[in-house]
Amino acid sequence: MKHIITFFLLLTFVLGVTACNQRDNSNETESVNSSETHTKDKSAASTGKTNILVAYFSATGTTKALAEYAADILDADIYEIVPENPYTEEDLAYYTGGRADQEQNDPSARPAISGSIENMEQYNTILLGYPIWHGEAPRIISTFLESYDFSGKTILPFCTSHSSGIGSSADNLHSLTPDASWLDGERFEAGTSKEEIEKWLNENDIMPNETTASSKVGVFDFEKKTVLLNSGYEMPIMGLGTYSLSDEECYNSVTALLNAGGRLIDTAYMYGNEAAVGRAIRDSDVPREEIFVITKIYPGEQFENPKKAIQDALDKLDIGYINMMLLHHPGENDVKAYKAMEQAVTDGKIHSIGLSNWYVEELEEFLPQVNITPALVQNEIHPYYQENDVIPYIQNLGIVVQGWYPFGGRGHTSELLGDSVIFSIAKAHGVTSAQVILRWNLQKGVVVIPGSSNPEHIKENLDIFRFDLTDDEMKQINALNKNEKHDWY
Repeated sequence: MKHIITFFLLLTFVLGVTACNQRDNSNETESVNSSETHTKDKSAASTGKTNILVAYFSATGTTKALAEYAADILDADIYEIVPENPYTEEDLAYYTGGRADQEQNDPSARPAISGSIENMEQYNTILLGYPIWHGEAPRIISTFLESYDFSGKTILPFCTSHSSGIGSSADNLHSLTPDASWLDGERFEAGTSKEEIEKWLNENDIMPNETTASSKVGVFDFEKKTVLLNSGYEMPIMGLGTYSLSDEECYNSVTALLNAGGRLIDTAYMYGNEAAVGRAIRDSDVPREEIFVITKIYPGEQFENPKKAIQDALDKLDIGYINMMLLHHPGENDVKAYKAMEQAVTDGKIHSIGLSNWYVEELEEFLPQVNITPALVQNEIHPYYQENDVIPYIQNLGIVVQGWYPFGGRGHTSELLGDSVIFSIAKAHGVTSAQVILRWNLQKGVVVIPGSSNPEHIKENLDIFRFDLTDDEMKQINALNKNEKHDWY
């Protein structure tokens, strides 16, 4: 009997030591009385923003150290998840029936958090750190995940533990953010070096903001075929315009685009095909978070009741959230409508907002009246109407430019595609005139959304990343400018 008692005393001691290590794998205590997001000066944009956030909960300091390593490596913002009611040593003692034990035994427990994150919408990637408690993430992590909209965001979890793996602790969190993309997480022990954290980040293709081409707002990343918006989101630089496409044509065209690898789709209330766009997206095998959808609300009734207009677009598309919403053109109540879109960004219904058919004079009047700088301005741009004074003005504001009617639009496409200068350049590269025009736009820093209902043309339009136009060829096309606008917008 004496040996049995001794055995149980020893077992209790070992379990207690292991459990305390699992709390945060460190005996070091820390202050947890405040919560803030620290924004680095060298963020990913001239707006002072980064698109990566390291969020962590740490009871004893181990997770905090690794989170700080990651934030420093990535030049990311860092946010400490601080309990409104800080944990005491007694709260953290395993198998005593204390606060932490009670919370972990209750899946519905949601400890309150002190403070919050402003502008969560700017972050595309979230690193989420926590210790392992009873084989799971502390319930305060559930509180955090249920406090924000993570739709379309990538979450990379990491935990600290003496022995328990990340395992089900991360899997059990997935249901709290069903529209987020979760990467496989990793367990780290106390004493993990900064070099080990950097290696892990590299293995997951999470790169420092300042070392990636797409880390600068408005700079095209031709390898990824994307551009970083001032809202913190990446947008494809080549897509499909759906103007004038009927319901069936639109559905088939969007399907063709997605099958060919395209991921940017432009629609609008006035096009009458938002529902077809949404249906094609839902019927595809492409993950929602890979697709970037732009739609627009129109002056008149929609500007008068913008909240309803926004909800109507969400309902018609039925794809969870809208990547980008624009005001279709200036009109009465446009500031009111834009501010409604700003609120929708705060609510997580829209990720980014912008304007269509706004030029220098209109922007100078409009921008001082709103709070969120437009992420995009979409205007008519083609070789016969180049907007060479407007494009740099917009880009210098940290706003990305997108061009509609790249082939000249109604009744002008044949003339533009048959232009002898463009045709000659196309022949020299073994490509089509359409591909030359689209490539010219990209090299000017203009995102393109050519419209088409022909699957072969849609596929061809996407194939503009295997050749470059020379400086001389760019000058030849620039010389074609006639300041010839083909639509009234």
